[in-house]
Amino acid sequence: MPSISPAAASLLAQAPADAWTAHDTRLVAAAVGGIAVIVVLISWVKLHPFLALALGATTLGVVAGMPFADLVETFTGGLGKTVGDVGLLVALGAMLGRLLTDTGGAEQIVETVLSRTTRRTLPWAMVFVAALLGLPMFFEVGVVLLVPIVVMVAARSEQPMLRIGIPALAGLSILHGLVPPHPGPLAAVDALGVDLGTTLALGILVAIPTAVVAGPVFGSFIAPRVELPPASALLGKAPGPDSGGRRPGFAPSVVMLLLPVVLMLGKSVADLWLAEDSAGYVVLDTLGTPVVALMLTVLIAMAVLGPRSGLGRGALSGIVGGSLPPVAGIILIVGAGGGFKETLVESGVNTMITDVASGANLSPLLLAWLIAVAIRVATGSATVATISAAGMVAPLVVGLDPVHGALIALAIGSGSLFFSHVNDAGFWLVKEYFGMSVGQTLKTWSAMETILSVVSFAVICVLDLLL
Repeated sequence: MPSISPAAASLLAQAPADAWTAHDTRLVAAAVGGIAVIVVLISWVKLHPFLALALGATTLGVVAGMPFADLVETFTGGLGKTVGDVGLLVALGAMLGRLLTDTGGAEQIVETVLSRTTRRTLPWAMVFVAALLGLPMFFEVGVVLLVPIVVMVAARSEQPMLRIGIPALAGLSILHGLVPPHPGPLAAVDALGVDLGTTLALGILVAIPTAVVAGPVFGSFIAPRVELPPASALLGKAPGPDSGGRRPGFAPSVVMLLLPVVLMLGKSVADLWLAEDSAGYVVLDTLGTPVVALMLTVLIAMAVLGPRSGLGRGALSGIVGGSLPPVAGIILIVGAGGGFKETLVESGVNTMITDVASGANLSPLLLAWLIAVAIRVATGSATVATISAAGMVAPLVVGLDPVHGALIALAIGSGSLFFSHVNDAGFWLVKEYFGMSVGQTLKTWSAMETILSVVSFAVICVLDLLL
């Protein structure tokens, strides 16, 4: 479970019993105030999200009583960690996406997909494609790999971005929350000591109907109600003049798209089935590390896609370099979101929520979901919510049969998806990539995440009654 700052821990330890209520009230006020400052500064003052997040974290820390030196260190530490974990993946994903777009590989994939689907079935196909890509990889990696495909499919099919994008995001997100080998579900399985195979099978069973409701169904509902720029406005430039109209075929383009997926899946297989000291484990673990998998794929894509599109080394270098300026702002915003999240955790908000939730007299299934929901909303991290909730309800799982234990693990994952908002890195990724305002992102992405959480928990409850 994430720790709190030394200052907050000392304050909690020294406070008498009758001071807990006042302290908890102060933490709640700090969290609400910090989030309110961010929303107001971005929506009304039109301040850049990076600065708004920094000021929101400052408000949170000051109201919570954190020493200013600790506040600065916490925010910058969270920012640096998030940029190191997510920012590099965003940059590499942008390189790969730009290579696929500018060499014509993405267009080739789009034409093939469009030729095999109808206008009505296209959103359903995007759920499947996103789920296939998202099974072994982190959500952020899946987003940066899928965005060029989603934008081009929407532009070529002349459909609203959200009608194509929401199903793809739903397919990615539900797997991130429920299905191993994603880090959150794996952490829940390990903390609860439940059967991995049972959790995986039930997770897929829960994910299918949930993705349908939150993806194609919700996407078709919300697309006409939120006006966004046309997808063509978000596309990168067309293949350069040196390509002479040439472009790589469908097979090499798909291979480049799936290569990081395969490499990361190999790492998951190694984690499950190979001994850590074996040569096979070392190779698969190294190649399947997200940064290594994406870096290797970018280099291979330059060697494979470039010659097939008639582009020389200079042109390829220009494409890769040109992919970075558009995502620099995204990386800073995502990093600031990580700094705000870390401030929430270190101020003691996370611990306060888990303490309050643990005192409630509820069934293990509902308690697991509610704790994960509270921590997710407070910290913005699905993984933090999953790990914290699993640690709290682990004693309640002892003695349960494998099915019920797996369902509790899935309930935790379901709660960890609830209402992504301004303290979640994924919120800012989606907002910036799709060109939406904060309000539009709340109406679309945040609503979709909430639907994923509520529907998946309803399905879990049905399975609990049946099994």
